[in-house]
Amino acid sequence: MKKYLIILSLLTLNLEAAESGPNPGNARERRQEKRIKNGVKSGELSKKETRRLVREQKKIDHFQKKAASDGTITDREKHKLKRMQKRASRDIWKQKHDEDKKGNSSDTSSDEVSDEGSSETSAETEE
Repeated sequence: MKKYLIILSLLTLNLEAAESGPNPGNARERRQEKRIKNGVKSGELSKKETRRLVREQKKIDHFQKKAASDGTITDREKHKLKRMQKRASRDIWKQKHDEDKKGNSSDTSSDEVSDEGSSETSAETEE
């Protein structure tokens, strides 16, 4: 009886390890999430950009769970996951390297200041 319990527990542990084992897709997702966090900390990503990139990561997670829900991920699903992750990686790079910094993301405050300054100078020249 003890033999069967030991064998059953070993099989259960092996199945759990196989399910939660290292998946290259998960490692890639973790690296991408880390890149997003670093972009926020360094100020390379605005709030809007961060929300968009996080939403993209959630879509990948959702698709991955949906693909694995039947127990196997087909070659077609693997290809789509790889494509989604490659695009997300490219989007992270683009957003981190564009000129939209956290401090001046779509703010018109700098434009308003320059407009106010120019209106004052034009008012002074009229007098």
